[in-house]
Amino acid sequence: MDGLTTLEGTVERITYYSEEDGYSVIRLLPTSPLTFWSGVDENGLVTVVGNMPDITPGESLEIEGRWTTHASYGRQFRAENIRRVTPATVEGIRRYLGSGLIKGIGPKLAERIVAHFGTDTLDILDHEPERLYEVDGIGRHRVRAITRAWREQQEIKQVMLFLQSHGVSTSLAVKIYKTYGDDAIRQVEEDPYRLARDIHGIGFITADKIAQDLGLAHDHPARLEAGLVYSLNNAANDGHVYLPEPELVETAAGLLDVPAEDVEAAVERAAQNGLVILDRVPVQNPAEGEDPFVRAVYLPPFYHAEVGAARRLRLLIETPGSYLDRSGLVDWPALIADAAAATGAPLTAQQQQAIHTALTHKVSILTGGPGTGKTTTLRALIHVLQREGHTFALASPTGRAAKRLAEATGHPARTIHRMLGYSPAEGFAHDEDAPLPVDFVVVDEVSMLDGFLAYSLFRAIDPRSHLLLVGDVDQLPSVGAGDVLRDMIASGTVPVTRLDTIFRQAAGSLIISNAHRINQGQMPLFLDEANDFFLFNLGDDPDRVAEMVVDVVKNRIPSRFGLDPLDDVQVIVPMYRGRAGVSSLNQELQAALNPKGRPAERILGGRVFRVGDKVLQTSNNYDKEVFNGDVGRIRAMDFTNQEMTVQFDDRQVVYDFTEAPDLMHAYAISVHRSQGSEYPAVVMPIITSHYMLLQRNLLYTAVTRAKKLVVLVGSKKAIAIAVKNDAVSRRYTALATRLSEMLDTAERLL
Repeated sequence: MDGLTTLEGTVERITYYSEEDGYSVIRLLPTSPLTFWSGVDENGLVTVVGNMPDITPGESLEIEGRWTTHASYGRQFRAENIRRVTPATVEGIRRYLGSGLIKGIGPKLAERIVAHFGTDTLDILDHEPERLYEVDGIGRHRVRAITRAWREQQEIKQVMLFLQSHGVSTSLAVKIYKTYGDDAIRQVEEDPYRLARDIHGIGFITADKIAQDLGLAHDHPARLEAGLVYSLNNAANDGHVYLPEPELVETAAGLLDVPAEDVEAAVERAAQNGLVILDRVPVQNPAEGEDPFVRAVYLPPFYHAEVGAARRLRLLIETPGSYLDRSGLVDWPALIADAAAATGAPLTAQQQQAIHTALTHKVSILTGGPGTGKTTTLRALIHVLQREGHTFALASPTGRAAKRLAEATGHPARTIHRMLGYSPAEGFAHDEDAPLPVDFVVVDEVSMLDGFLAYSLFRAIDPRSHLLLVGDVDQLPSVGAGDVLRDMIASGTVPVTRLDTIFRQAAGSLIISNAHRINQGQMPLFLDEANDFFLFNLGDDPDRVAEMVVDVVKNRIPSRFGLDPLDDVQVIVPMYRGRAGVSSLNQELQAALNPKGRPAERILGGRVFRVGDKVLQTSNNYDKEVFNGDVGRIRAMDFTNQEMTVQFDDRQVVYDFTEAPDLMHAYAISVHRSQGSEYPAVVMPIITSHYMLLQRNLLYTAVTRAKKLVVLVGSKKAIAIAVKNDAVSRRYTALATRLSEMLDTAERLL
C-alpha cells in the first residue's frame, strides 16, 4: 500500500458532501503536475475523498492522505488531514478571491483587483487594504465592507486552525467566531462546554471532544453537569418536560461513562447552583408497593413554564365575571340558533353545545377529526360574538395554520407570537400586566402547542376574557416539549366537546373516511374507483419506494391531476434517515425537480442550495418575521454579498449565507413538520424499516394534511403496523397533575 502523501491543489468542484459526517468527494486541480497513472484524468483533475470540513470551489488545500483504487471509480486520493493554504499564483489568487469566500468580492471584481495588484494582492489586503481605492470602480463603502470581511475571514482561519483537529466544521467555527469574536480561542480553552450552552448547533458531544483533547478530567464536575444538561435537553427534544431522576442518572452515566453515584452527586450540585430544579411528581399507575412519587429533574425554563401555565389556567377558570355576560341575562341558545340560521349551516346538538360551552366557560376545548364540523362551529361562534358586539382574536401556532384559519373563517388570524406582539429584544408585549384587549380568543391547531408557548398564551389572556382551544387530539403532539392539549383534557379541569359526526360532504371523500378508519384502528380502503386515495404496493424495498416517490411527484400526479409538483405536492416522511427518508428524498427530488445546470447554486453547510429550491424555515426569526414551518422558494443568489432571497407567500426575505442552517430543503419533510399545514396532494413513503415511528397518530396526521389527494408508496404491512400501533409515546409532563391538584384544592376550599 502507498505511504502517506501530501497533495496540494485548488478545489474545482464538490461532487458530493454528506451533512451527517462530512464525507466528501471533490475534484482537485493539483498545483504540481502528476502522471496519468497517479489518478489525474484527461482534464488534469484528481478525485479526493474523505471526511472534510465545509469547503468551497476555488480554495487551495494541502491534503495528507493515501492513493487508493476504487473498484468502480478508479484511482482516488483518500484524505486524512486537510489544511487550507493561501494561493501563490495570480490565477490561484483570482480564483480564491472570486470563489465567494470574501463577502463583497465576486468573480469580476476579483479579476480587476488581481489584475491591478498581481501576486501582491493578498499582502495588500492584509496590510494596506486602503489601497483598494486604486482599483477602478471601488467606492468607500465597498472598500470598508471588503476590509471588514477580509479581516473577519483571517480571524476565522485562526479559530479554524484551533478547532479543525476537534472535528468542528467551518460553519460552526463561523458561529463560534461571531459569538465570541477575537476572544473565541480563549473562551473555548477556559470552558469548552459553554459552546453547547451558547451556540445553536453545537452539542455536548462536540464540546466534550474539545474538552477531552484539552485535558479536562473525565470526572470533572463541569463535565458531569454539562452531561446532565445535555441529557435533559435531549429529552426535551423528544417532548419530555422533565426526566425522573433514576432515568436521568442512567442516561447521563451511560453518556459520560462514569459511575451512577458520580452522576447522582452531580444532580445535587446542579440543583444547588441552579442548573436544574428538583420536584416530586406522581408516578402514573405505580406498581404495588412502589413509591407513588418520583423525584423529577427539570431544566429551570421548563419547570417555570409548566408551573406558570397551571397557575395561570387556574386563575382564568376561577376569576369571577366575564366580558361576554356582565348581566347574566344573555339568552345564548337563542343567539346560537340565530347564528345557525344566518350562516345557513344547520348545527348538530354537539356543535351547539360546543358554542354554548365556549360562551359560558372562561376556558374550553373543542376537538374532533376532519370533516366533523369544527370550522362550521367556529363560524357560528364568531357570528354570535359579532352579533353581540364582542371583540375577538384568532390565532394558530404557525403561519401556515393561521393562514388556513383565516381562509376558513373569513376573519384575520395570526400566529400566536404575532398576536402576543413578540420581539427579540423585548419579549412578548402582552402578558398578565398587559393582557390582550379582546373579549374572546380562539386558538386553532392546539395539538401543536408546546409548554413554553402555552404559558406565554395563558399569561396574555385577561381573566375576564374567554379562551377556546381548538385541535385534533388524535394528531401528533407538539414538536416542542409538553403535551398541552392531552394534559388539559386528562386533568378534567376544562370542559371538552368532541365532535364525532362526519358530515355528508366530507363522507364522500375517501381521504376523510380513511382518516377516520385509521383513527379507529382499521385499515384504510384502497378502491379501484377511488379518485383521491391511492397505494403503490411495492413492498419494503427502500430503493424501489424512493424511485416511485420521485416518479409520482415529478410525472404521475402532474400528468393525471394537473397539479404542480413543487407548489401543490408535498412529500411527507416518517423518518429522516435511509434511502426513503427525508434527507435522501430531498436530494433526489431536488435533482429531479430543480436539477443542476441553469439555476445559480451554492454549497452551504454541506447542502446544495439552488435558485428555485423549495425550503422551510426551521426556527422562529422575529427580525425577519419568518417562523418555524414557513415554506418558501429561493428566488435569487448574490454571490458578491453572499446572500440569497427567499419568497414566502407574498413577501421576500434576504438570508446571509451564514444563515443557511436556518433553512432546510422542503421537497420532503417529516410528519411533525407538516402539522398545521394543508396541501393539495400528499405523497408518503411507508415501509417496515420505518417501524420505530410507525404509529397510528403519525399516519393519521399525514393523511389529514391532504385536501385533494393522498398517495401512499410502500407496503400494506407497514400500513397495518402503523394502524395497529395506537400507543401514544409517553411524555414526562406534570401539567395534568398540577391542574388536577389545583382543582382538588379549590374544591376543598369551597
